[in-house]
Amino acid sequence: MPIQITSPCVLVVEGEEDKRFFEALLRYLQLEAQVIPVGGKTQLRYGLKALVQSPRFYTVACLGVSRDADSAPRAAFQSVCDALRTLGLPFPADPLQVVEGCPQVGVLILPGPDTPGTLEDLCLEAVAQDPAMDCVERYFQCLRQQAIPVADSKISKAKVHAFLASKPEPGRRLGEAAQAGYWPFDNKAFEQVKDFLKRLFG
Repeated sequence: MPIQITSPCVLVVEGEEDKRFFEALLRYLQLEAQVIPVGGKTQLRYGLKALVQSPRFYTVACLGVSRDADSAPRAAFQSVCDALRTLGLPFPADPLQVVEGCPQVGVLILPGPDTPGTLEDLCLEAVAQDPAMDCVERYFQCLRQQAIPVADSKISKAKVHAFLASKPEPGRRLGEAAQAGYWPFDNKAFEQVKDFLKRLFG
């Protein structure tokens, strides 16, 4: 299905929860941008191609791309830049940098430019001092003691669910939790991301 562009500022993200998270953060920052999910990191290249092929792509002045670092931050960044280069778009030399062009472009790697992990890890860093996190850590320690396996690749997502179980409406997912105000956007863990969004879309 063709991508409908409705704003001169566009942020391309992996999935629906990322979309909800960034829409909430942009509202918090009083910035306006259209957040477009592409259905996962493996679809990022195809999503960007569909965006460029949109009849209204000429109206885009600012383009951001967000991707999880997973186990290899530099490789994740390079993958995004390769996709941008293939489409003839500007691409930055480093994550968080905004490169001038038509459109101007920035790439955000989460939780940080040199840190393995995901958006979940960034959110967990922001609530590290929340009293509920002590309970979360003891819960996972108990699982280990009981020899109940939790895959390393899923541990951050599992901790997010456990943390959100402490909230008034515990069924929310990460992006829904952002919309509900459960992630403290004033925490320093989000500073790099907020600064990036302000420079790109401000």
